[in-house]
Amino acid sequence: MMPIKNMYTPCRGEVLEIDTWVGASGKNGMRRDWLIRSQATGHIFARATSTWVMMNQHTRRLSKMPEEVRAEISPWFIEKQAIRDDIPEKIRKLDEATYCNSDLKPKRSDLDMNNHVNNVKYLKWMLETIPDQVLESHQLSEITLEYRRECGSSDIVQSLCEQDKDGFLGDGVKHSGDIGLLNGFSLASEIIGGNGILGSLDKMPIRYTHLLQAKGEPKNEEIVRGRTTWKRKLSTLPFTS
Repeated sequence: MMPIKNMYTPCRGEVLEIDTWVGASGKNGMRRDWLIRSQATGHIFARATSTWVMMNQHTRRLSKMPEEVRAEISPWFIEKQAIRDDIPEKIRKLDEATYCNSDLKPKRSDLDMNNHVNNVKYLKWMLETIPDQVLESHQLSEITLEYRRECGSSDIVQSLCEQDKDGFLGDGVKHSGDIGLLNGFSLASEIIGGNGILGSLDKMPIRYTHLLQAKGEPKNEEIVRGRTTWKRKLSTLPFTS
């Protein structure tokens, strides 16, 4: 599982700092967290966390962490979290989708040292299914990935994407206070501008569910489930002086 929250966009030429650390996640897992902030002001632009488990290289199945391994690395654990450890909302499986890219093939440059497709390529495949009008009018504010299986150079991949019908209005309440504040400014400016409540609805975040699956017989196999949230680009300040 890997949630990423992009809270603000840095200015062009701004110098950034990236903090990262590891911590425990249950008995057999570990987590790695990240904070991206302005070097000058300390303002946080993005937060991310990920959960990792051990896998047996021979059986390709999850494995219990040996006690000697945990004893060796546990002194380096830092018990703080970049993103609050709420129970994550389950990402539903897509059986059908409005947007679909098929016959996607990994290139050698997409593979990591284990000959697996890397995370950046997963994101690119997912984002390429987002409608052009959304990419032009919105910016990505949150990503969650849920890994199901490995993807290698021989896999033929299909990328599915569907807009969440119930996520359109719910996001304004469920998301962090920072994102909610921006939505509140947008909502207020729309109402003051004369568009009223209905005119402000297009300012609410849009959420999409994604699925990358490998073509197979007798059925396709899930590689990654994903969820992306998009907020309206703010072309001007919400209030004018």
